[in-house]
Amino acid sequence: MTPSPRLLDQLQTGLAHHREAIIRFLREICAIPSVDGQIGPVGNRIAAEMRALGFDEVRFDVMGNILGRMGSGARVIVYDSHIDTVGVGDPAAWEWDPFVGKVEDGVLYARGACDEKGSTPGMVYGLALARDLGLLDGWTAWYFGNMEEWCDGLAPNIFVEVDPQVRPDYVVIGEPTRMQVYRGHKGRVEIKVTAKGRSAHAASNQLGDNAIYKLLPIIAGVRGLEPHLGDDPFLGPGKITASDMRVKTPSINAVPDEATLFIDRRLTFGEAKETALAQVAALIPPHDRAHVTVEMLRYDTPSYTGFVYPVDKYFPAWALDEAHPLVQGGQAARRLMGLPDAPAGKWDFSTNGVYWAGKAGIPAIGFGPGDEVTAHTVHECVPLDDVVSATALYALLPVLLAGAQRAS
Repeated sequence: MTPSPRLLDQLQTGLAHHREAIIRFLREICAIPSVDGQIGPVGNRIAAEMRALGFDEVRFDVMGNILGRMGSGARVIVYDSHIDTVGVGDPAAWEWDPFVGKVEDGVLYARGACDEKGSTPGMVYGLALARDLGLLDGWTAWYFGNMEEWCDGLAPNIFVEVDPQVRPDYVVIGEPTRMQVYRGHKGRVEIKVTAKGRSAHAASNQLGDNAIYKLLPIIAGVRGLEPHLGDDPFLGPGKITASDMRVKTPSINAVPDEATLFIDRRLTFGEAKETALAQVAALIPPHDRAHVTVEMLRYDTPSYTGFVYPVDKYFPAWALDEAHPLVQGGQAARRLMGLPDAPAGKWDFSTNGVYWAGKAGIPAIGFGPGDEVTAHTVHECVPLDDVVSATALYALLPVLLAGAQRAS
């Protein structure tokens, strides 16, 4: 259904009433460091806000993600916001405390402000407003504050398959979208190439077999491979990057006996993980193939609760059709918010959508304040007006989806 003018006025009144609380909430969660998946303290702060707003259920899952449930209807929607962040890097590179942050011209500059704590206040307050205005009738709505930075898609995997074992009908991902609706992004596979050599004293290097040198033709091949990768009209071309190297050597005066190259391979539609691995393997010179291996990385790092759920570091590309009711519902909500028309876009980086839509086939869109170009930088920021405005879309979307379901 289309919300009445009176209901929209009530929503705007609610936003104005909660504006300062929403902004204060954002600043407080940005002030709590949550790097390396250590989200317990910030999760507790978010839990306190949800309890104060009267959520029906608030708890941590087995992995340590924070859950908040509103309602118990047959239809299920999840609002996904990762609340871990990357580190700050060199503290001297920041012109302000990255956790205290600063507000300048209506913009909050802080670590996590954009990626992705900026969506949490709008989601939490949006669900509370939706309940108060009767917009959640027939729905079970979840806020899902999770760990994503080190293995995107793992937390949603836990949500669906482990705890709380709920398969949602729809998902909204709060990664930054510049207040536009996004409907997909490329996938990714993380690859490790390991070369084995033979150590010797550097003064007698002719007796050794330098593992680093075995990687040089592969690195050169990776550098020249991108023009030959796949392409897609919406997602764009595949990408490949030599992203890290590690060497094992007895000393800096010795020939290394092992060297490892790490590769970030972005997959567009039509590119399989097996193809990506084979493309890299084909770069190994024939005379070195017995001593060089190519494999997909696997994530098996315990969360801060000690929970382990091993997964391959393969993340499929995905895109929701522009005509899908979830995309159209998001666009309708934007229009009701008075935002200018814009086609549904895509992220350049990767999100939890790799599991929701890519692996599980659950319809997902992205909508959040901020611009991803500032993510992971010392200028990370989010406009505070957008943080507050995003609350309206999160509140309106369920009732617009309900109308779309009845119409179909």
